[in-house]
Order: sequence, then C-alpha cells, then structure tokens
Amino acid sequence: MSLSHLSQVLWAAQGITGARGLRAAPSAGATYPLEVFVLTGRDGVEGLDEGVYHYNVANHSLELHKGGDLRGELSIAARDEEFIVEAPVDIVICALYERTSWRYGRRAERYVHMEVGHVGENIHLQAVALGLAVVMVGAFEDERVRKLMDLAERVKPLYIIPLGKPR
Repeated sequence: MSLSHLSQVLWAAQGITGARGLRAAPSAGATYPLEVFVLTGRDGVEGLDEGVYHYNVANHSLELHKGGDLRGELSIAARDEEFIVEAPVDIVICALYERTSWRYGRRAERYVHMEVGHVGENIHLQAVALGLAVVMVGAFEDERVRKLMDLAERVKPLYIIPLGKPR
C-alpha cells in the first residue's frame, strides 16, 4: 500500500480540517476521545517498517509505538480472522473515555461509541474512493489487544479495521 493512500485514510479518520482544529469526524463537544493506531508488516506500506504506529493528529504523521509485525497476534485476539494478518494494514481505533466523561458524565460512553462509528464510516468511504477494501471488526478480546499493543490500561480498543487492496 502506498503511504499516500494510508495518509489520506488516516486524515479521513481524524485529520484536522481547518484553523479551528476541528477534525474530519464529529466529536461530542470536540472532546476527541479517540486514538488511531496502525499495525503493518514488512512491505505492508511503502516507506514504513513493520510495527505499531500512533497517528499524531496535530502534525498528521505516524510515530512508531512498538516495533515488529503483530498482525498475526492481533488476528488470534480477533477469533483467528485471517484477513487481519493478510491485510497490509490494520487500523485499531481506541478510546480514552475520560476525555468525554469529564464533560458529559455517564452519557460519554454513548457519545464515544457514536464517534467511533463516524470514524469507521469515514475510513470506509475514503478507502472505497481510493480503490481499497476494508472490513470492520468488533469481535476481539479487548484486553488481549490492549496488552499486545502495549497500550495504557485506560486506552480501550474499540475497532479493528483491516485495510488493503481488494482481491
């Protein structure tokens, strides 16, 4: 996959759309509780080594979070879904609920889940526009994914989205 295609998909997920700092997907009270990670293997994305990358929204870049190709282990955590390990890229969207709950209390969980749906739709639409294929995966062992990716306990995985060229 080209880095430019991945870049465009990530921008559609959480990219900043203007001077006010708003993003491509709506967020309750602009609290932006979501964090986006990219898992890739060797030769998965032009110019990227295998590893887990965090999408830095502020400067539209990827930062290496953890080295190594973890797609196989991610696949196992998601009921052995083969397309997770076969895809050159797996996007994992995570939430930090407290970013929204400080403002909205118990309703925050609802708003965060609505937001991850908006982001998933943006990713799907952008991927299709680029001639790529995606699959939305919600069936996985949350804690296993969190530990595999070395995420803080408060960071909760919500979505796994394999991304690649259609067969």
